[in-house]
Amino acid sequence: MLRLKQSPNTGGTVRFQCPAAGTSPSLTCPRFDRLHQRGPSRPTAVDLTDARQRAAHPAAKPRVLPPQPDLKAGELPKICHQHSITVRKDDLGHLDKFRQDVPYLSPAWIGTYKSVRANTEGINGRLKGHDLDLGDPKNRLAHGRVAQTILVALLVTVANDHFLDQWRHTRQPPNEPDTSTDIHEIPAEHLDRSPLTGRSRPPPAP
Repeated sequence: MLRLKQSPNTGGTVRFQCPAAGTSPSLTCPRFDRLHQRGPSRPTAVDLTDARQRAAHPAAKPRVLPPQPDLKAGELPKICHQHSITVRKDDLGHLDKFRQDVPYLSPAWIGTYKSVRANTEGINGRLKGHDLDLGDPKNRLAHGRVAQTILVALLVTVANDHFLDQWRHTRQPPNEPDTSTDIHEIPAEHLDRSPLTGRSRPPPAP
């Protein structure tokens, strides 16, 4: 993964750096060493009791393994020929929709999408369960895309109604009365017991 060298400017242009480049690379890459003629580093004494020195040593960093045979110099990505590249707003074209602010499979990505993915898969599993079985074509015998879409929408609506009903029964204790349909009685002191105007009069003559 490329390292961010310069944050986006007002036009959306971003600069990225090869992770093997710079004064403190995060990994080692034989392709980078070959193209930039970087020789083996000189042996240096490392204090093994110092965690910072151990982590900074090239032997402690992950090493990229290019495929064999490696690509030719003219077929390599632009980032392999120079230490950094500039990515403008429209450089990715139709692939720009796949851009993510959170790195894929990183701890931040897992924390962001794990609960959403679990919720989505859980709903899909319940929709394809034995009650509705949305995945069975026998339960969707209507012909045509429009009819199928309407039928699926109705099935999902019924499923949502079941989910809400189950949630209500789960959250509401069984010994607690359901007051949603109770008739509210008006206290006696608030009742208007005065006779209505014209109540004792006979109906008008036809």
